[in-house]
Amino acid sequence: MYSSSDLKKGLKIILDGEPHVVEAFDFIKPGKGQALYKCKLRNMITGTRLDRTYRSGESFEPAPLEERDMQYLYQDEVGYVFMDTKTYEQITLLEQTLGDDRYFLTDNMDVKVLVFNELGIGVTLPNFVNLKVTQSDPWVKGDTAAGNNKPATVETGYTLQVPSFVEEGTLIQIDTRTGEYVTRVKE
Repeated sequence: MYSSSDLKKGLKIILDGEPHVVEAFDFIKPGKGQALYKCKLRNMITGTRLDRTYRSGESFEPAPLEERDMQYLYQDEVGYVFMDTKTYEQITLLEQTLGDDRYFLTDNMDVKVLVFNELGIGVTLPNFVNLKVTQSDPWVKGDTAAGNNKPATVETGYTLQVPSFVEEGTLIQIDTRTGEYVTRVKE
């Protein structure tokens, strides 16, 4: 069990039967009375945010979360299907659970899936992914100004800004943490 003095950013606790993560934390010690702990929490299943204030001495149950090595298989009408690389058990994550991370998934990609009571609630991607550009405006001679970027769409449907020399069919590296172009990749 955690006590209110253990509260810190990133701590995962059970609140109302669901896992929550502490996103912001503030300790307040008034001149008189008990210390207060103001927290901004996010529900790890639904994504809703809430503010709570706790007094010193309150206790919390740690969230029983497990991170499993899994492989992305395919997308169906329900969601995105992942397979446990040890037990071959499959878990489906919904589109809203993945958010923008779904744009960086490629077939057979190894990822870590965060599991709560056999329900997938999040995914940790590799830091970089290589994707092929499927749509981009052609480069025009004379467009040589520094910082001249243009929009491009990659094979997963994600749109980002790329340098003007990147053309359709080019394999590029994208940082999955920021969603930004990193470099061209030699095929």
